[in-house]
Amino acid sequence: MRRTDFWERMGETFGPAYAASVAADQVLPQLRGKTIEQAIAAGEDIGFIWRAVCAAYGERVPARIRR
Repeated sequence: MRRTDFWERMGETFGPAYAASVAADQVLPQLRGKTIEQAIAAGEDIGFIWRAVCAAYGERVPARIRR
């Protein structure tokens, strides 16, 4: 997955402004206690990060973009 795809999916899931807030402020246990921004900065695979978002916010993520 490309970063642009990741951010498009984040925007679709949360809306652009809230997506940025989630990425900066929410610590996800699936990311070993990092925020999305910290995980990206640490070089984590963007697909792994997206799967962590899906696990944490599954009810919010539209089914067609969960893969």
